[in-house]
Amino acid sequence: MIGVIIEKEIRDLIGSTKFAVTFAAAALLIVGAFYVGATRHKLNVEQDEASRVENLRQMEGLTDWLRVESNRIFLPPQPLAALVSGVSNDVGRTVSVVGRGELTAYGSRYSEDPIYAAFRFLDLEFIFQIVLSLFAILLGFDAVSGEKELGTLRLTLAHAVPRSTYILGKIAGACIALSVSVLLAVAIGCLLLPVMGVALTGTEWARLGLVVLTGMLYFGVFLTMSVFVSSMTHRTSSSFLVLLVVWVMSVMVIPRATVLLAGRAVAVPTAEEVAAQKASYRIQLWKETRAQMLDFKPNGTAPDPAQEFTQFMDSLTDVRESRIAEHSGRLNEERYNRQLEQQKLAFALARLSPSASLALAASTLAGTSLSLADHFKNEAAAYQQEYAAFMKEKTGVVPGAGMVMIRVGDEEPQPIDPAELPEFTYDPLPLDKTVEAAAVDIGLLAFFNLLFFAGAFTAFLRYDVR
Repeated sequence: MIGVIIEKEIRDLIGSTKFAVTFAAAALLIVGAFYVGATRHKLNVEQDEASRVENLRQMEGLTDWLRVESNRIFLPPQPLAALVSGVSNDVGRTVSVVGRGELTAYGSRYSEDPIYAAFRFLDLEFIFQIVLSLFAILLGFDAVSGEKELGTLRLTLAHAVPRSTYILGKIAGACIALSVSVLLAVAIGCLLLPVMGVALTGTEWARLGLVVLTGMLYFGVFLTMSVFVSSMTHRTSSSFLVLLVVWVMSVMVIPRATVLLAGRAVAVPTAEEVAAQKASYRIQLWKETRAQMLDFKPNGTAPDPAQEFTQFMDSLTDVRESRIAEHSGRLNEERYNRQLEQQKLAFALARLSPSASLALAASTLAGTSLSLADHFKNEAAAYQQEYAAFMKEKTGVVPGAGMVMIRVGDEEPQPIDPAELPEFTYDPLPLDKTVEAAAVDIGLLAFFNLLFFAGAFTAFLRYDVR
């Protein structure tokens, strides 16, 4: 009997005008998101390659490695970032590495193209979070109350159909019809990627599959929620109004309100305040270094006074930078810990909304969550050590921090070869770590599905069909 109910629900949904309209719109948006994402990724790859070439071109013609002021490294574009943008367009994509000192990323995509910051990109997260959740409400708000208004519910139950069987078939049929339709559009979008020349690794396909699974769980939350609310009301207008209010609160209000509440509850020093403290300490240490420079007297430890002065300055710089690094590290750690506390509070409150769980899980799986900035900085710091060792081998010193460097010797200067520079490679976080980080939010979406399913099942068992 349940198979008959499921089949009837699928036929009724697929044959309805609202399904045809919503499915066509959803399919166009999903396929469009893949097309736009693939196009944008190819453009980002071209820009990244041009930036790398320009970085090396600026070093052409230099006759001394000491004249290399810095080496820029870039956050390479990731295919999934074009499909689930997260914060990938907000964080800095460029770091100037000078051998020593604190690293700072700059040049976010939105800073270069502000118009995209105003309207944002059309990606899968937006489609699932906004569009498909609304479509789930439109297709489910009259699941029970609409049947009552038409009189078909009373007629069906009069044929000795168990209520539990009826509601199970109703929910299962709706989930199958809508899920298959959405997955079909996603499959077409996935086929576009290789056709347009966007190659994904096996790990990236696995990440994309998990993102889609998370989106389907989120879609299921609003579908089961719609059936639950429809089972609690007796008029479709009341059901739709309640669901619309819940949607606005869940998608628009709660995530933003929790950020404001966390900001009020946990104070975090601003970046400007921390930068001012760093600058003040750096000036203080530079005055001490300058006084030591003025007191310098050669003691004959090196064949040439100039070389001895260079060695002296190198040792002073090492000491000064070590103290600066310790001071900056302490300030950064204090600010980071406060940010982490604020972030944990905001996320804990925001997870009351399925919308927040979707955003957090999808961006984590795609590698575009808030951890992207920290991971890029860690990768850049590892490269800085490699770069410092290279420059030490070429020049005998580690450049940076405003050092005074003098080349000693009568050798004829030879043009440097920028291609000798060590190449920066960016390794995204491993799949197992991203899945572990997203497990809480995926679990919450599964819990919301079970919660609203149980609510719909229980409410319908006591539903007054008169």
